[in-house]
Amino acid sequence: MTEKDPGLTRRLLLRAPAVGVAAAGVAVLSNPPAASAQAGPSMAYDVTTWVHSTNAAITCFTDIGALINDIIADIKKRQPNQSSKPGAVIYIPPGDYPLKTRVTVDVSYLTIRGDGHGFTSSSIRYNAGDTSAWHEIWPGGSRIRVENTDGKSEAFLVSRSGDPRLSSVVFDNFCLDGISFTPNQNSYANGKVGIRVDTANDAFRVERMGFVYLERALIIRDADALSVHGNFIAECGNCVELIGSGQASKVTDNHVGAGYIGYSIFAEGHQGLLIAGNNIFPRGKSLVHLRNTSRSSITGNRLHGFYPGMLDSDGVNKENLISGNHFRREPEPWAPMQPYDNGKDDLYGVMHLCGDGNMVTGNLFAYDVAPAKIKPSGAKPTMILVATGSNNHVSNNSVASNVAANAVVLDASTRGTKVIDSATASQFVTYATDYAFRATP
Repeated sequence: MTEKDPGLTRRLLLRAPAVGVAAAGVAVLSNPPAASAQAGPSMAYDVTTWVHSTNAAITCFTDIGALINDIIADIKKRQPNQSSKPGAVIYIPPGDYPLKTRVTVDVSYLTIRGDGHGFTSSSIRYNAGDTSAWHEIWPGGSRIRVENTDGKSEAFLVSRSGDPRLSSVVFDNFCLDGISFTPNQNSYANGKVGIRVDTANDAFRVERMGFVYLERALIIRDADALSVHGNFIAECGNCVELIGSGQASKVTDNHVGAGYIGYSIFAEGHQGLLIAGNNIFPRGKSLVHLRNTSRSSITGNRLHGFYPGMLDSDGVNKENLISGNHFRREPEPWAPMQPYDNGKDDLYGVMHLCGDGNMVTGNLFAYDVAPAKIKPSGAKPTMILVATGSNNHVSNNSVASNVAANAVVLDASTRGTKVIDSATASQFVTYATDYAFRATP
């Protein structure tokens, strides 16, 4: 083992739950000594050994939310020096933990870390009937059951007023399980939120997490240099919501799939956002939705959807690159979910584009819907609808369809759109008068 062994701290933490310096300046705390005037070494707290400061009956097995709030209070007490606040790690070992009280995170440099995202499909279980012979039926790993008996909707609220904004908060490798969508397990609605970041923030990371059966999994407002990477976020009403504004952030290499009521990935007011390498699966009402988001890249994603508007937009979205994505559009195959859809018909477009100066290039649209399931009846489905805006560039896109389809449609309000090698003459429809078109040979 070398001094750079990345597993060292975790292994020592697991072996040494009592107070003491484990290694490399990392203290593992259960019952710490009195706070000093100066911040000491960075501290790692284990929720299974921490004793609540005012009520020993509160443990991670009775209310992990109240316990983590007590730990955060201890972090603030131990690091009062404005110039030396290194933060801390809160460690959640594998296990099942009820969260009855919302956690409020109002310190920077805090990592909350588990040892297993624990994702498994709850929708399959709830629609399966008899599960008595199954090996397991609930999510696992470091699993937090979001119960919230305190009247709050969030498991974690990240919020702080004043300056500077919160920085470098990390949620890593544990599971947030909303448990149930009672009384209708296919409703995607229970009022529960996994993580809500409600004030401006910098360099946050949400990585290797599992989110399941939450009405809203992850909501982040006014983000700068955010990383949402390598998570399993599915069977939630909404999965990733980037709201307000943001810049230089990324949503990458995630497995994502919202319910028919919401968004898989939603971005509002963002600049320089990278959405790349995600495997986005049904059945969100849109898989990627842009609202007033500009100079961003949506590249190299695999998108599989059951409804039109797989990539949707509204407002004015400028100078975005939408490139190298694979769109797979099919009808809902699973009987329990066939009564539901997103309310849009096939003339809306697999991609619905609003804005100026965007480039849509090198994407593959694979459309496979039985004629009887196309809406409105007898219509030719639309792959790319340029709905509003000027000077958009659509080039070198490919369509594979089981029915005759319109590859590109321009609405009357559009101006200066260039459509190059993305549709044959019979696959191109324009209601605009200002455009350029070169047919696919």
